[in-house]
Amino acid sequence: MNKYLTLLPLCAALALAAPVSGFAQTATETPPATEEAPADAGAPAEAPAVPAETPPASAIESQLSMGDETEENTEFGRPYTKEVNGAWEMRCIKTEGETDPCQMYQLMDDGQGAPVAEFSLFRLPDGGKAQAGATVVVPLETALTSQLSLTIDNGKARRYPFAFCNPVGCYVRMGLTTEDVAAFKRGKEAKITIVPALAPDQTVELALSLDGFTASYDKSSVIEE
Repeated sequence: MNKYLTLLPLCAALALAAPVSGFAQTATETPPATEEAPADAGAPAEAPAVPAETPPASAIESQLSMGDETEENTEFGRPYTKEVNGAWEMRCIKTEGETDPCQMYQLMDDGQGAPVAEFSLFRLPDGGKAQAGATVVVPLETALTSQLSLTIDNGKARRYPFAFCNPVGCYVRMGLTTEDVAAFKRGKEAKITIVPALAPDQTVELALSLDGFTASYDKSSVIEE
C-alpha cells in the first residue's frame, strides 16, 4: 500500500512590533495597523491535521478475488484399493466416469515380510496375440542382462527382458497369451527369478501367489491404450 506524505506544519507570522513613539511620519504615509500579539506568539502555530488519502472502495475491490464455486473433485486421479481377492488387490484409479479402471496388484516379499518386487496385471482388448499385460518392478541392483524368468507351478520357465529403469526400480513389461492366463488361473503359485548385479552367480526367487487370481482377473478392466 502506498504511503502518503504528511504535510509539514506551517509557521504562523509573528506580529509586527508597534512603531517607536515620536517617529516622524510624512503626510502621505499611513501608519500600519498593528495588532496586539497573542501571549503565545513566540511559538509556531500547529497546522490542522491532514487525513491520509484513502483509495475508493471500488479501487480496492477490483484487486480482490471473491472466489468461485466449483464442483471439481480433488479425488480424480487418486489410486485406491477397491477390494481384495485372496493375495490380489484390485487397484483402481478414480475418474469422472461411472466405472473406474482397475488392475490386479500384488506386492512380493523376500519370505520374511520385506517387500522386494511388485506385480501388476491388466486385461487387453480381444483380437490381439496378448490377452493380458503385466508389469513387474524389481530392485535397481538387478543384473539386467540375465533378464527375468517366470515359472508357474512346475511348468517351463519363460524369460522376459527389462524395458527400463527409473529411481523406483527396473521394469519388465510382459504380454500374456490366452494359454498363459489359463495357466495362471489353474495354478497355485508362480515363481519369479532375478539375478543380483553384485552377485551374478546367485539368484533371487520370489513367490507370486495365485490365490484369488481368477476372481480378480474377471473383475479387472480392459485397458484400451
